[in-house]
Amino acid sequence: MKIALCQINPTVGKFDFNVEKIRKFYKEAIERKADLVVFPELIVSGYPPQDLLLVEGFVNRNIRCVESIAKQTTIPLILGFIRKEGIRLFNSAALCQSGEIVNTADKILLPTYDVFDEDRYFQSGKDPQVWAINTNGETVNIGIQICEDLWDQDYECKVSEKQHNLGAEILVNISASPFHKGRLPERQHLIEEKVAKTGIPFVYCNMVGAQYELIFDGESLVYNGSGECIAQGKIFEEDIIIVDLNNNNKQAYFKPIQWSREEKLYSGLCLGVKDYFQKTGHTDALIGLSGGIDSALVSCIAVNALGKEHVHTISLPSKLSSDHSISDARVLADNLGIKIDVLRIHDIVEQFESSLVPYFKNTKKGVAEENIQARVRGNLLMALSNKFGWLVLSTGNKTELALGYCTLYGDMSGGLSVISDLSKTDVYKLSNQVNKAAGKKIIPVSILEKQPSAELSEGQVDPFDYKIVSPLVDSIIEDQKSPDSLINDGYDEEMVWDIYRRIRNNEFKRRQAAPGLRVSPKAFGLGRRVPIVNHYDGK
Repeated sequence: MKIALCQINPTVGKFDFNVEKIRKFYKEAIERKADLVVFPELIVSGYPPQDLLLVEGFVNRNIRCVESIAKQTTIPLILGFIRKEGIRLFNSAALCQSGEIVNTADKILLPTYDVFDEDRYFQSGKDPQVWAINTNGETVNIGIQICEDLWDQDYECKVSEKQHNLGAEILVNISASPFHKGRLPERQHLIEEKVAKTGIPFVYCNMVGAQYELIFDGESLVYNGSGECIAQGKIFEEDIIIVDLNNNNKQAYFKPIQWSREEKLYSGLCLGVKDYFQKTGHTDALIGLSGGIDSALVSCIAVNALGKEHVHTISLPSKLSSDHSISDARVLADNLGIKIDVLRIHDIVEQFESSLVPYFKNTKKGVAEENIQARVRGNLLMALSNKFGWLVLSTGNKTELALGYCTLYGDMSGGLSVISDLSKTDVYKLSNQVNKAAGKKIIPVSILEKQPSAELSEGQVDPFDYKIVSPLVDSIIEDQKSPDSLINDGYDEEMVWDIYRRIRNNEFKRRQAAPGLRVSPKAFGLGRRVPIVNHYDGK
């Protein structure tokens, strides 16, 4: 049997677009002599549809689309859609063949952790299903699974084993599994376990593209019954992977490029920006270019994703800005081939300060005065955004957001927070990767080597040793380690409690930040729901 896996990039709610893309890929798969064509989870509606599932018209349109697709089918087609039974909804797969919907199967395991909230909308399927699919005069028993059904190690129902016991000869999993660092090996390990237990081939078709903060990497997989990966889809690209399960010659199929961790993170962020702009109808980005490492990396990502003609930058120096900040920003812009304008904010800041004299007199200068500069910059960026329709990209990283080392309505202003899920140490790693990939210094050495500073007061530098603090923040956010555990690991006790307190106290800021792109197992966004009002001190 020749199976075609179509990892495509849908848009949530853009039904005509999604249907046309399904038809196009289905037609190409037939032309390439496929016997069975497979598409990802909820591909008709796009994933995740979230509260659109509560809108009856949305669900009904998805059903009409599946019926329309089915009418034009010849060979078997499996795709993901929303099934409705009375008032109940199911995350389902449809088998379409010879002009009709032949069968449906419902997702058994509904994830309710991290970014997933499927139990809010869907009913769980009753039993794992095996379909007898007729093609080319043969009948093949296929166990059909949907995404989480593969991740059954923490559930009572072992979907793959049950399907094997029901006579499945092949397991097919349609998925919308979001990307994060280290995700592919997790999937590979699970599939290898399933094949080792069942001894039958496993076919895994994953979505590609970005939706809001989620990035889907594709990388669909096919394993033979011996546990060998015989095919893998491209990463971050649409692809059709056609595999003849009677041919175990791995050389016959696409050989995946071996990407480094940094290359994957960078390319994932580029896809996230590209799709966010395309799917929200924006074309041009605006970046406040400070001469620092964060805005430099965001500019590189934006140019890669949108093209240099669609990236606008502006330097907004105050009287405290160093000469090297302005010159470094210019060199970076020249290296990227993008325009940079300079708008000095000293006079505007002075006007703010003079207006506040009656209120600030007899008080010590501090954060309030410093943040006037950041908020002036934020206002000017948003004014340009309103005037020209440019989407402002905010440039704060995960470490700064965690610690609250950022200014509401200042440097946090924007329509998309590009690197909000990258630690400060990863910002440096990806910046070095940019230069390595280009074979030259796109990001100047002076930016890479200078001591980080917000330059909001005389002689100011960031008050953290990021080589220590960044991993510590990741341990608290991503690994959810307790302060006691971190102290036992060797971290300084005073530092641990200070960082833990900062993270807790700044939840209110993060809730007001621009949406960010998720590339870690635990990002500030859909998957992290910590109360803003929170007196738990970690003890």
